Amino acid sequence: MSSARPVALVTGASAGIGREIARALAADHDLVLTARREADLRALAADLAPATCHVFPADLADPAAPRALSDAVAAAGLTVDVLVNNAGFGDLGRFAAADLDKLLRMVRVNVLALTELTGLFLPGMVARGRGRVLNVGSVAGFQPGPLMAVYYATKAYVNSFTEAVARELAGTGVTATCLAPGPTASEFAAASGMAGTRAFTGPVADARAVAEAGVRAMRRGRRMVVTGWRNRMMLFVGRFLPRGLVIRVVEWIQSRREGVKG
Repeated sequence: MSSARPVALVTGASAGIGREIARALAADHDLVLTARREADLRALAADLAPATCHVFPADLADPAAPRALSDAVAAAGLTVDVLVNNAGFGDLGRFAAADLDKLLRMVRVNVLALTELTGLFLPGMVARGRGRVLNVGSVAGFQPGPLMAVYYATKAYVNSFTEAVARELAGTGVTATCLAPGPTASEFAAASGMAGTRAFTGPVADARAVAEAGVRAMRRGRRMVVTGWRNRMMLFVGRFLPRGLVIRVVEWIQSRREGVKG
């Protein structure tokens, strides 16, 4: 089975930025949509005409899931031209009081699955001399994040990994782009426990605008795109502040107005 249109695989496509990236790509790509919630994926697929959509539900916290997803794509006769590693989640709270199993699942989704999927699909792109990888990192990845220590660390990995791979791909016809948004209107705030923190009580970005910025940057072959002028300004100012002060400011931003318990 082959497609006249290039094929984009989007993880975490059932909601938020991933769903909007799928919408942005649907005009000129067929899509492989994956996430845990099959019903939401199928509803999205039905709404993305003229794109042909292939739905492969998967829980990327399962160590076997990336390889199983790659095998399912191959069995369907599909060649992935664009890989969007969007799936990820966070969890607010002090590390010592956290659910360790949940944090390890976070590392598997945010880091291990992203790395494995890139490793599974990127060599074929390089061999064909064309392709694009879009990894969703975060402004969280540019500094440590007290009260979300593991999440910030996973996004530091995504940011760094993507920029390094982008450099390695120079001259191959394949590009890697890191999309680094700040607080965005999506399910993330509620699911992570961030709703009500200072990070989400101020202005938040629109998921569609963030997704479209990421897709534009990917199409242009940019290595990194930080969305939102406030985020870019904060990162710029942070370069000139003592590291300890930056960490304390991040902790304050992560806190609820009444304080974080636990």
